[in-house]
Amino acid sequence: MQMTFRWYGEKLDSIPLKHIKQIPGVSGVVWSLHDLPAGDYWPMERIEEVKAQAAAYGFNIDVVESVNVHEDIKLGNANRKIYIENYKRTLVNLGKAGVKVVCYNFMPVFDWTRTDLFRPLSDGSTALFYEKRKIESIKPTEFLEDMSKQGISTMPGWEPERLSKIKELFMAYEGVTEDDLWGNLKYFLEEIIPVAEKNDIKMAIHPDDPPWNIFGLPRIIKCKKSLDKFLKLVNSPSNGLTLCSGSLGTSANNDIPEMVRIFKERIYFAHIRNIKRFDNGDFTETSHKSSDGSLDIAEIVKAYHDIGYRYYIRPDHGRHVWDEKCRPGYGLYDRALGIMYIHGAWDAYNNSTLL
Repeated sequence: MQMTFRWYGEKLDSIPLKHIKQIPGVSGVVWSLHDLPAGDYWPMERIEEVKAQAAAYGFNIDVVESVNVHEDIKLGNANRKIYIENYKRTLVNLGKAGVKVVCYNFMPVFDWTRTDLFRPLSDGSTALFYEKRKIESIKPTEFLEDMSKQGISTMPGWEPERLSKIKELFMAYEGVTEDDLWGNLKYFLEEIIPVAEKNDIKMAIHPDDPPWNIFGLPRIIKCKKSLDKFLKLVNSPSNGLTLCSGSLGTSANNDIPEMVRIFKERIYFAHIRNIKRFDNGDFTETSHKSSDGSLDIAEIVKAYHDIGYRYYIRPDHGRHVWDEKCRPGYGLYDRALGIMYIHGAWDAYNNSTLL
């Protein structure tokens, strides 16, 4: 495996590269041009700027998360051709810069969804939290207002310029079915995968978070069956997965180690994090430690070890510990602890005498 760490850039991230450098075993930063709206073309000079910043600390920029997909592509509107062409041109530039994996998602309107950004835990830390009843009882506009007060507009997928048109977006999605979304995703893949192939890039779709419909919007990347269907839309080695244990793991029906073993040839990026599910449908982020949540992180790491996983891994959402002021889910300390937990399990599996 190749350990990475998500970094939002010099202007947007409170965590400097010199601190990430001190986490053992991290070889690259997972990055994006977060100031560019979905659908924009990424100029070469901007990409090279990030590459130089990372290289100064010995990091690669092999993984991008995300080149966001414009809503017109998801909706199948006539304008999608413009945004798909921008996407293709961006992939060409990323290939020239040496990028190997592009993580993206196909979630309508909302990206990942939570109801609390800093929910107190019993140990005194805080974490991201999802309250099922609140999501089911609140209007999307009211939900957005509530989350904006908590500061979610600083997060990718919740950009103010996009969400300012929330009413128009919901109107645009009226009558759009899961089958429609599958069809629009297939069209997108048929256009971009040949470009990815030519530029030695693996496209890695991120599952829906959480993996069920939100506010009546269809979601389609949410279980073993849908992952299999997705990979068959365009059967190419460049069409692959970002397997996120925390996103898929919020559904008790999803067996993450099994998915790792089934889709081992097409997982190009792995997000590893733990969550705790509650009987009423709520869930919260936890530490990576298996006993702290509902997922057996040690067994998930073992599955990757067993398949000889050689691609990219990063610790996903962490708690906010030791009074750190940081982006929701993206502090330094708990993600660094997560890396060491993953490394510890991996090292143990490397040395069978320790087991």
